[in-house]
Amino acid sequence: MNHKFHIVILLLGMFIISQTSHAQVDFNQKPTDDLGNVEDQFQEYFFEALKQQGIENYQRAIDALLKCRKLDDKPVVYYQLGKNYNKLKNFGAAEEALKRAVAKEPDNEWYLDELYEVYNQQGDTKNAIKTVRQLVKYHPDYRQDLASLYIKNKDYKDALKLLDELDKEFGISADRDYLRNQVYTLTGRDGARIENLEGRLNQDPENETNYLALIYRYSESGETEKAFQTAQKLLEVHPESKLVHLALYKFYLDQNQTENAIASMKIVLTAPEINPDAKTKVLNDFINFVSKNPEHEKDLVDITALIDDNKSFQTLVELAQYYLKLQDKPKALMYFEDALKLEPNNFSVIKDALLLQIDLNQEEKAIIKSEQALELFPAQPILYLINGVAHNKMKQAKKAITSLETGLDYVIEDPKMEADFYTQLSLAYKLNNNNSKSQAFAKKAAALTNQN
Repeated sequence: MNHKFHIVILLLGMFIISQTSHAQVDFNQKPTDDLGNVEDQFQEYFFEALKQQGIENYQRAIDALLKCRKLDDKPVVYYQLGKNYNKLKNFGAAEEALKRAVAKEPDNEWYLDELYEVYNQQGDTKNAIKTVRQLVKYHPDYRQDLASLYIKNKDYKDALKLLDELDKEFGISADRDYLRNQVYTLTGRDGARIENLEGRLNQDPENETNYLALIYRYSESGETEKAFQTAQKLLEVHPESKLVHLALYKFYLDQNQTENAIASMKIVLTAPEINPDAKTKVLNDFINFVSKNPEHEKDLVDITALIDDNKSFQTLVELAQYYLKLQDKPKALMYFEDALKLEPNNFSVIKDALLLQIDLNQEEKAIIKSEQALELFPAQPILYLINGVAHNKMKQAKKAITSLETGLDYVIEDPKMEADFYTQLSLAYKLNNNNSKSQAFAKKAAALTNQN
């Protein structure tokens, strides 16, 4: 919290008032004492301090303020000293200066706020609570800070009592709900959490958010039937609700009500108010469902067609893996390649796409893609192996040998991969009419294979 943006104006005003409030003087008359010089010096040092603070020269600001203090130990000097010591993380000096400022002006909000900041940065919760209790009379915002401090100090009853007061006075807020849920989680009071949400719903039965929060908490605590009933009640009150289907599709899937589940998922996946992450989870759940119930593959195709331009990286990978399990390699490769358009440097997906390109006899694409990948991952042996395999299939023996021999240096404690390299080198040297080397590598491959 920061209420200090007026401070420079206040300081300037303080000095203007102090100057204009003096009686008129005769400027032709020579001064009989040096008080005028003292005041001038004070102002000069003070504004030098403000200037240095403004350009983040905090030590120089402190030096100027210490000169001010010798001339006049006004509370504002201690306040500014505290601020600058705080910036330098010299919390002991900051606390001492600010306590002096507060002692001189106990009701000054700015001084108390800066002292609170000192305690907050040090994690001194008890002193922070003590200071904020003095601040709450100035702004209700401090009361929320106080609730947060109560939680840090494990004063959970005080925290909930204060949050209840604030909710009653200002209405429900997401920030306070976050604090409230912290208390319930830390204390294991799931029953109290649900009781609070049920009370809100009873007080405001038209509020969609109250239903959704209660559905979520029922589901989280394993009260599935209550969650389902609450979702159905929400549909009665708000039949146009899209968000409720984020819960309903799951219930329908669990109860094998496939048609209802598909209808709910279609609503979710086409609703602009539902965020992409939530849509991804829904689609991934349906992919997993169809992998166990392949008779619904047409429904999956229909649903994915609805969101052709809105698939996330994770969704595309899930679809690729699904089609890979079905041995539909062309479709799997298509989705892997679409995923790489969103995250072109994802090594795992690059590798899966390259392996499929080899399986599908797309050697030219595999060569180009593996060479591009090697620029990003020059120490990954699998990329050299794939590149060598592709060159062998293209009857380009010399290029295969170069790639395979380079990649072999990166194979560490992986006998199976090492054997694969030797097998491909044997093939490459045979293509290059070097039978002796071909046989030598074939024997090395066989020896490693027999070890396994």
